[in-house]
Amino acid sequence: MNVGSASGMGGVGTVPAASRWVERWERQQQRYAIDREERFTVISDVVERVTVGGGRSAPLLLDLGCGPGSLAARLAARMPAAEVVGVDADPLLLELGRAHHGTALRFAEARIGEPGWLDALLLERPVDAAVSTTALHYLGEATLRRTYRELAGRIRPGGVLVNGDHLDPDSPKVHELAVDIGRRRAERQQALAHEDWESWWSGVRADPELAPLLAARDRRTHPHCEGNKLTLNDHLALLRESGFEHVGTVWQFGNSHVVVAVR
Repeated sequence: MNVGSASGMGGVGTVPAASRWVERWERQQQRYAIDREERFTVISDVVERVTVGGGRSAPLLLDLGCGPGSLAARLAARMPAAEVVGVDADPLLLELGRAHHGTALRFAEARIGEPGWLDALLLERPVDAAVSTTALHYLGEATLRRTYRELAGRIRPGGVLVNGDHLDPDSPKVHELAVDIGRRRAERQQALAHEDWESWWSGVRADPELAPLLAARDRRTHPHCEGNKLTLNDHLALLRESGFEHVGTVWQFGNSHVVVAVR
C-alpha cells in the first residue's frame, strides 16, 4: 500500500506536536542502538560514496523500517538532490514523520517482505541504495531470505544495501563478550537514562492530539514479529546467495554492526 503525501498533517493536530514526539523518539532510540549517531553517519558515508561518489546526481534511496524518518532525514540532509523513500508498516510513525519532515522525504506504508511490498512503493527506476537500521532482525529467516533476494533484483548493479543492526557472532562466548562491551558503552554514554519504548508509547496514547492517528492505527492488523536467530555470518551468506557480489562489515561496536552488500 502506497500512502503518498498527507494533507492537513493527516490527523496530527500541529507540526510542533509531531516534532515533539519525533524528538522524543530520537532520544528514546538511543537506549537501543550503541553509538546510534555514529552508526547513522557510517551508513550515510557508505551511501554517499556509492551514489554521489559514483556519479549519481539524484540517487534513489530506500529506508526500510524507517519509523518517523530518523535515518532517512539524515540521508536527505547529506544528499539534498536524492529521492529518499521511507518505508514502514506503522501508520502513526509515518504520519509523525510526514508532519515533522515535510516534503524532504516521501513516506510509504508497506510490510517489508510481504508479497508485492516493493511494487507498492511505485518505484520508477532502479534503487541506488537501500538502508535499514534495527529493523530487519524482526523478519523470520524465510522472509528475510526473500527480502534480500527481492532487494537484489531492484538495486542497480554497483548499488548497495546497508544494514545497521544487532547481529550476533557465531561463538556464544564472543557473543556474551560483545553484549557486555555494548552494555558498558551504553552506561558510559548514559544512554539508559533516556525513556524506554514502553514509556514513549504510553505517552503517545495519553496525548489527545494523537487520538485520531491512534484510532486509525488500532484498526490495522499489525505485522507479526517473527524474529530470527541468524548470526552475522548467516546474514552474509544469505546476502551472497541472494545475488550481492561483495558483502562484509564496515563498522562494529559490541554486537552492533553495519553490514554492506554491493550488487
